[in-house]
Amino acid sequence: MQWMNALLQGVLLGGLYALLASGLSLMFGVMRIVNLAHGLLAVAAAYLGLVLVQHGVHPALAVPLVMIVAAPVGYVLQIVLFDRSLALGGLAPLLVAFGLAVVVTQILQEIFTADTRTIQVGSFATASIRLGGGLAIGVFPLVSFAVGAAAIGGLQAFLARTQLGRAMRAASDDVETVRLMGVSSRRVYGMSTALAFATVALAGMFLGMRTQFSPTYGDAVLIFAFEAVIIGGMGSLWGTLAGGIILGVAQTVGAQLDPAYGVIVGHLVFLVVLAAKPGGLIPKVVTA
Repeated sequence: MQWMNALLQGVLLGGLYALLASGLSLMFGVMRIVNLAHGLLAVAAAYLGLVLVQHGVHPALAVPLVMIVAAPVGYVLQIVLFDRSLALGGLAPLLVAFGLAVVVTQILQEIFTADTRTIQVGSFATASIRLGGGLAIGVFPLVSFAVGAAAIGGLQAFLARTQLGRAMRAASDDVETVRLMGVSSRRVYGMSTALAFATVALAGMFLGMRTQFSPTYGDAVLIFAFEAVIIGGMGSLWGTLAGGIILGVAQTVGAQLDPAYGVIVGHLVFLVVLAAKPGGLIPKVVTA
């Protein structure tokens, strides 16, 4: 029964990893940008949520407020920074994302110091649902998984069924043709990044409610998100969900063997998948 519980908890943890990775997958799928600032942006969103909660805003209300702030920030950063780096090509977008991560980390350290923080959600963090036979599901992990799966499904539906979403898919395939059709690639890329930032803000809020974080925690978040994306397939949203679940299960099963093995087993699974299938399990572009 302990192993069954480990599998169940791993699946729920995978939903959070998928949520963390969805914005990273979207930016790569549409613009081929590997956003090295992704994990740090999730941490920055958690700090913003922390400030709102400390000033009396209910955590449930703080989540959409942080997303509303993050979306225009993403649009502006795309227009001001990433667009110019894309025009230069090569490693320029990667270096810009790295520089952004360094700057934001230093700003967070200056404002909040290096102390660890967490967003308090009261009894919601410890509430659980008993399934019988010694199995129990935490309410918060269950909600995290549901939100992660819903976010993946919502992004997929947006890309498949809306005019802007179809423009994003077209731009990921052939941006020059999109421009010839009279569609502004600048706007499409800006909206893609805004959507990715809103998603990472949502993930950052759930991350801040689940665990302690500090200005340097973004590196660990980026690794988990990146591994989920690689396991599932770069640019594949459903693959990202599958990759997050596989990574989560690997970590919880490893921790069941020995508490010190959790993260290591997750990394080993990532390496095995990378060696066996470098393109990931579902190596398709955003529309997958």
